[in-house]
Amino acid sequence: MELVIALTIGVLAGSGLWLLLRPRTFQVIIGLSLMSYAVNLFIFSMGRLRMGAPPILDPSVPNPAHYADPVPQALVLTAIVISFAMTALFLVVLLAARGLSGSDHVDSTEQGP
Repeated sequence: MELVIALTIGVLAGSGLWLLLRPRTFQVIIGLSLMSYAVNLFIFSMGRLRMGAPPILDPSVPNPAHYADPVPQALVLTAIVISFAMTALFLVVLLAARGLSGSDHVDSTEQGP
């Protein structure tokens, strides 16, 4: 299972980085989204996912290692909300820049075919 999560994080981060280096602004926005998904998955996987563990203190469970850690879950939830707002802002900026310059390129110039 760890190999699948590591490969997924690697593919998301690699694809996001490749799209970040593209000349069109929409591809850059999608690349930023993929990078944020990779980071969220990384943070979530570093939180020692536990199935069936209680998220709050229970007097019948004396060892704190048997509890689920709520901090990575809270961080990822906050990051998802911030990522959604950031993507919406970037899309509005993209549409405004496209309307003003008439081009979808990052530097507002059309280069080659």
